Amino acid sequence: MYKKTKLPNGLRVLTIPSRNTNSVTVMALVGTGSKYETKEVSGISHFLEHLQFKGTRKRPTEMDVFTFIDGLGGVSNAFTSQEMTGYYVKVQSKKIKEAFDLIADIFLNATLPAEEIEKERGTIIEELNMFYDHPMRHIWTVWNNVLYGDQPAGWDIGGTKETVKKITRDQLVAYRASNYTAQNTIVCVSGNFDQAKARELASKYFGGLEKKAPGAKAPVVEKQDQPGVLVYKKQTNQTQVAVGVRSFDYTYPKRYALELLELILGGMWSSRLMEEVRIKRGLVYDVHTELAMDPDSGSLAATANLDSSRLEEGIKVILGEFKKIREAKVGAVELRKAKDNYIGKSSIVLESSHAKGMLYAEQELLEGRILEPGEIYKRIEKVTARDIQAVANEIFKPERLNLAVIGPYDSDAKFRELLDGAL
Repeated sequence: MYKKTKLPNGLRVLTIPSRNTNSVTVMALVGTGSKYETKEVSGISHFLEHLQFKGTRKRPTEMDVFTFIDGLGGVSNAFTSQEMTGYYVKVQSKKIKEAFDLIADIFLNATLPAEEIEKERGTIIEELNMFYDHPMRHIWTVWNNVLYGDQPAGWDIGGTKETVKKITRDQLVAYRASNYTAQNTIVCVSGNFDQAKARELASKYFGGLEKKAPGAKAPVVEKQDQPGVLVYKKQTNQTQVAVGVRSFDYTYPKRYALELLELILGGMWSSRLMEEVRIKRGLVYDVHTELAMDPDSGSLAATANLDSSRLEEGIKVILGEFKKIREAKVGAVELRKAKDNYIGKSSIVLESSHAKGMLYAEQELLEGRILEPGEIYKRIEKVTARDIQAVANEIFKPERLNLAVIGPYDSDAKFRELLDGAL
């Protein structure tokens, strides 16, 4: 059973013990990401995440940081999303104190050396170039842009090359001071450890973090009354597409029906899209769905890498599957398979202390409440075929439909024709 503790400075501590492992994961999550940025400093959350590893007061260089990690026999990394930034280290259970010492040092004491900032600009720009050259990754930036346009929800998490070149050290320091606050931070410990000791360590290492309200983000503007299309022109042998709909945020009452709908459509090897697009027609190597649910936005999209000569056929088949699941209820066997897939895969993933910590910490940070895995599974089991059809009828509408394309096209006209009347 997990326990939640709040320190006097407002920082939340989650401890999630598991006896069937020899490891422990210590993570610090802060509620800030690309949705909290202005256009001038787009990408600053991600830039800062990189720089936190570039030296601390205790470990002056990046090599000092990584030498310590290697000496622990541990695994450490960080990530930035639209909603949060996270840092973690996974080690043997007996080295929990060292894990706290490292995470706290990175999170609280990074010195942001000026020379490292200048070097890291180049690294991040090359990272952006790598993603731009990778259509299967870049399609999600294009997808967010067609949904949200020129607002934080529609920008690349990494920013642009132009903004990364201009972000200053003063801006980085100010952004960290505004957002890396006790009230905006969760320390989560998951694995095999003593809960009392973990809470004691959390208080020791994070109890001095400043107590103040964090920076706020601009609300997401949802505005659409007809199908949307965005083409990113690029000379490619295949065309990468993401076709789908605006969906709902975390508070959606039929959330778990929506999750099962996504699995049935394209979230399993035996999904409808895999059968129709790949197995029956040989149109793709990969086709799958992605469901995004955030505190203030959501979408469901199918993505595929299509032979350009059969592009229209592929898009039509995907749209056809959207209509089918809207018009006819899912059968009992297919529904049972989706539920077993959800519960089974989740149970396997949650054997990892890192994954389990993320499940609990992300819920607390973004939703302000925590459901244990067993409670989630009970909610999954209650979903009916009628629930899934009701969700399909809510989301698969022309005024929610969108298409993102990466390929050698000068115009979006033919794609707009494909979407016209498709749903």
